[in-house]
Amino acid sequence: MKVCIFGAGAVGGHIATRLINAGADEISIVARGAMLKAIRERGLTLRSNGKEEIHVQPKIATDDPSTLPPQDVVLVTVKAHALSAAAPAIGKLLAANGVAVFLLNGIPWWFQHGFKAGASTLPLLDPDGALWREVKAERALGCVVLSPNDMVEPGVIVHNGAHKLVIGEPDNTTTPRLQAVVEMLKRGNMDAQISNDLRKDIWQKLSLNASGNTVTAITLNDLAQVGADEGLVTVSVNVMKETLAVAAAQGWDLRAETDCDAAARRGRPGQRTSMMQDALAGRAMECEALMGQTQAFARELGIATPTIDVMLPLLRGLDRSFRTK
Repeated sequence: MKVCIFGAGAVGGHIATRLINAGADEISIVARGAMLKAIRERGLTLRSNGKEEIHVQPKIATDDPSTLPPQDVVLVTVKAHALSAAAPAIGKLLAANGVAVFLLNGIPWWFQHGFKAGASTLPLLDPDGALWREVKAERALGCVVLSPNDMVEPGVIVHNGAHKLVIGEPDNTTTPRLQAVVEMLKRGNMDAQISNDLRKDIWQKLSLNASGNTVTAITLNDLAQVGADEGLVTVSVNVMKETLAVAAAQGWDLRAETDCDAAARRGRPGQRTSMMQDALAGRAMECEALMGQTQAFARELGIATPTIDVMLPLLRGLDRSFRTK
């Protein structure tokens, strides 16, 4: 299969390294800036759980996706806030029967497709409808990434913990294209699984990410530091509970199976969330996917979210300061 990793950050770099190392499929990478320079000069290095180190030299790495042939699979690892700008390039990169797999944190732009009658895009996540128009929701698969990765320098990814990719169709059917994507990832020695309830998996991860990512980004405390501070634990727990209340109102009640207090204290020393990494680097952040869309759903459903209502303007303000530098 022709497979393109579109956006080789920490997660994309991890996946690209494993796929290239396996040598079972034709892998190309779309990257830019310092990451592309590092890939071309030194390749990609993955250090996993202190036990495994893989180094590969990608054959095809470019910042111009139009130079690539049509792709059977495009694994999109671009952050949610940058997707709309990339939509035309992603759409044109897909072969006639190609599929785009969106490995995203938080609520995805295609969320209403296969779920809500008369579905349309979510304006907070796809402001001008470019993704809905250029990529098309019917050509998308969703993926929940359960894999903590940190890019310690361009081209060098450190991974600690599990590495699970949970992939599904927006309508929760098991299709040949879904099976083909999962098998391709398994050829790369990854724990890829088919989801039979993708939105449940999204809400499960988001209930943790919405608190962990946002609190660490605002405070610049790692997860262990947050878990050791009773005040920050309280904030984290409140964000989780509000997120879970919205999920329950949409039909996925995960409250009985989620120990919010334990989850708020779960972090390892030095464990930096992806949003904290972005904040430290002065990069734009995934505010809307991780918190803004949840608030929007809550307001549609008449659910109070007092902690999110305080946190979200702070996040947006911090994000704006990075975008206007």
